[in-house]
Amino acid sequence: MERETEDRGGKPRVVIAGGGVAGLEAMLALHDLAGERLDVRLHSPRAEFLYRPLAVTEPFGTGEVLRFDLGQLAERCGASFQLDGVVAVDGDARRVRRRDGAEAPYDHLLVASGAKALRAVPGSTVFWGVSDDGGFAEIVRRLRAGELHRVVFTMPSRSGWPFPVYELALQSAAELASAGVEGSMLTIVTPEEAPLQLFGVRASEQVRRLLAERGVELVTGAHPVKFEDGELETAPGDPIEADAVVSTPRLEGRRIEGVPHDAEGFIPIDDHGRVLGTEHVFAAGDVTAFPVKQGGIAAQQADAAAETIASLAGAEVEPRPFEPVLRGELLTGDEPRFLSGTPTGGHGDDSAMTRHALWASPGKIVGRYLAPFLASIAEIDLGVPDPGRAEPLRLDLGDG
Repeated sequence: MERETEDRGGKPRVVIAGGGVAGLEAMLALHDLAGERLDVRLHSPRAEFLYRPLAVTEPFGTGEVLRFDLGQLAERCGASFQLDGVVAVDGDARRVRRRDGAEAPYDHLLVASGAKALRAVPGSTVFWGVSDDGGFAEIVRRLRAGELHRVVFTMPSRSGWPFPVYELALQSAAELASAGVEGSMLTIVTPEEAPLQLFGVRASEQVRRLLAERGVELVTGAHPVKFEDGELETAPGDPIEADAVVSTPRLEGRRIEGVPHDAEGFIPIDDHGRVLGTEHVFAAGDVTAFPVKQGGIAAQQADAAAETIASLAGAEVEPRPFEPVLRGELLTGDEPRFLSGTPTGGHGDDSAMTRHALWASPGKIVGRYLAPFLASIAEIDLGVPDPGRAEPLRLDLGDG
């Protein structure tokens, strides 16, 4: 079995497994915090990083997914790039095994392998969160043409990130209004107790009013089961008539042999990103057991892990624990809305939905390092947030 050389010039080697938001944020944070102290290696089975927040706009022709070369991104911040995924970890020997069978040593490992998207509602059209494969775009075309009259938007679980369901429904309503199409019924079916409830009571009520103003019906506390013969079966509740059903996927953690995970493949971590029950292994992003799967959360977890790794390498940084800050820009088809709040026990009365962001330079992408880095490369405004301008949102989502 091929083994990479152990010679790292005396520098601790950090292997980052995954080239998504968490992996890139960690790479950039380590470069800023530890500089030349570390030998950082980014491993990914894909050659590109997809900037996905605007995928919800592609079917309407108002935006697109942007693509960045991972090798070039790594080179820009002094890291190396390996086009191959990590499939196994030997914690005792501190080595990872790649898909090609080669092994590589590490002093610290950050798992940022993300989550697998799986079809969850039989019979539905799945919106996968990347460039649309034509499925939902065809539904938009048929809605505009008056060929579909009843479309349901749904999600299989309260965990994850619910924004796309609301954005697709609201943009569809705006598209119908712009085209002068009348008589169509758009419905959101959600397992949530209230719309976008994780932001708090007041913001949720404002979302409810916005949906009502746009003519989007709302059914809460209902899990979609299957779409068949013109009806969406829900539990609990009666079947809902529909011409088409659009669903987001069910998420499952990407398992890596030798890394602890729960029954759904998600990795348990502490407040500094350390994988529970291991040494020198960290995790960040959608692969972790934290229930909210959002780019901003992934970046914050990556920052917490990077600060700890940099401190262990001798950098003058005091590692701060992961304290989730939740902010969201809701695309509605015309003027976006910005949501924030500080719930208590999953709710709160200081949350809000506004027409103007309560933080600096709003945008769909987040991350202390990643957002300005990509904006400088793309030479377009990706919306660079200022993490210091937002109050922490401590999430307590219970068991759901």
